[in-house]
Amino acid sequence: QVQLVESGGGSVQPGGSLRLSCTVSRDVFITSCMAWFRQAPGKAREGVAAMDHDETYTVARSVKGRFTISRDNAKNTLYLQMNNLKPEDTGVYYCAADPIERRPFMYMTRPVDAPLLDALNWGQGTQVTVSS
Repeated sequence: QVQLVESGGGSVQPGGSLRLSCTVSRDVFITSCMAWFRQAPGKAREGVAAMDHDETYTVARSVKGRFTISRDNAKNTLYLQMNNLKPEDTGVYYCAADPIERRPFMYMTRPVDAPLLDALNWGQGTQVTVSS
């Protein structure tokens, strides 16, 4: 079973910053399209940003200009740098690894559906809370 380990969540005030990290085994990392998703209470899981193994990437419109996705292949780690955080960014953030090239990209513009929930390997989630 693929294990993804996330870290870096926390509580910040609006305008603050956090950096999330996600580490996975090397064989999965170098062959997967890696992505960040989030889920607010009572809402569907939604895509935040995704980066394929060739470092092609995309980010959701709601976080464009504030969030940056990156990956360190030497450390098998995916990052999400979140700046100028807003209360609406509050939620549980999940890292995911998809063996199908580019598939997470399409979920940056539409809610995650059951087939994707079943198909991807997910981390345990890390809570991000933005409030004053």
